Amino acid sequence: MNAKKNLFTRRNFLRSALIAPVGATLVPNLASHAADAAKASETGTSPLPSRKLGRNGPKVSMLIFGGDMPAYSPQHLDFGWSLGIRYFDTAAQYGNGNDETKLAQWLTKYPERRKELFLVSKDHPRKGPEQLLEMVDKRLERINTSYLDLYFIHGINPREYGEASLEWPKSDAFKKVIAQLKNSGKVKMVGFSCHDDHAPQYLAAAAEGGFLDAVMVKYSPFHEKGGAFDQGLTACHKAGIGLVAMKTLRNAVDVPKRLPEFDKMGLTTHQALLHAVWSDPRISAVCNRMENVDHIQSSVAAARNYKSALKTGQLELLHKTVLAGWRTMCPGCPSCNRIGTETRFAFSDISRFVTYYEQDGNLAARSRYQELPPVHRDASQVNLTALRDACQFKTDYPEIVRRAERYFA
Repeated sequence: MNAKKNLFTRRNFLRSALIAPVGATLVPNLASHAADAAKASETGTSPLPSRKLGRNGPKVSMLIFGGDMPAYSPQHLDFGWSLGIRYFDTAAQYGNGNDETKLAQWLTKYPERRKELFLVSKDHPRKGPEQLLEMVDKRLERINTSYLDLYFIHGINPREYGEASLEWPKSDAFKKVIAQLKNSGKVKMVGFSCHDDHAPQYLAAAAEGGFLDAVMVKYSPFHEKGGAFDQGLTACHKAGIGLVAMKTLRNAVDVPKRLPEFDKMGLTTHQALLHAVWSDPRISAVCNRMENVDHIQSSVAAARNYKSALKTGQLELLHKTVLAGWRTMCPGCPSCNRIGTETRFAFSDISRFVTYYEQDGNLAARSRYQELPPVHRDASQVNLTALRDACQFKTDYPEIVRRAERYFA
């Protein structure tokens, strides 16, 4: 799909998202599946296959119901639950705070399900980890629960949290905060999420500190084996820190839906990409955006059908397929990670905001872009063409920056 066609398609998506009632366009057939969901709940559909989250954590669903979607609703969650998902992920800022409220509505209707649910939320302690001690009460109140199974610092990065945050995962201050949170009974596990170019450094610090319970990172099954990111994953895994993958399908929007190689396995291309992530034994679970019935059913089927790791040739085929497609976000190659730590221009964040806006119809992406300090939006000192050419995935940064300025400036 070329850039022009892709942009046209996404404009139509954005238009439909803006004029249609939430849930009418983005969650087709959800109402017609309500009876099936209720029946599945009553008959006790078995939970999805699970993996242990870190050395000391519980077993959790391999597939996570992610949030921050236009069509997020209690009915949406109920359908996911009815198909066996027992891990829900949310955050303070998702849906401008409304996602947690909708999750509370669902829990109020089904309070008996709380003990079976692994529930995660996230927050932005910009003043330091100690701020989590006061923030957690707001998370509990909004979700209407007495505890979180896992509490994350949301999207840790030096631009938002300062350079000192690179040391937080191994600092005594954060370690003490975690102990206080757990002793209060309000939180069972603590960690951070990260989709920043500094991810390898944060992972290394977490492994060195050894006291975090889990980390959620932007993950591609095609990352450089033996590189800094890969080494960070291994170090965390050896330290007993649970690893959760996110943003795994962000670069597969326009890949072919079917490939003969995976047809033989009964998998669509997107299901095969989920299998590629689960093929990494270090990864406990995949946090996936599932915006409609088809997404939920397809992702659940992929989890239930996973039996063994994909072969090298199958991974190579998927890699080539993704490279041939159009993308607005690098999955995290060594070149982009390195340059991202050397420049003040936030090209990775800007790419992510464009992705949220185009793929999700997320209007909050505009304010998130505008919240970046001017120096982080200034591309005048960056050779965007060279940045694109050095990217392993040839992410078209010149075009992405032009679109960001048109959408958000």
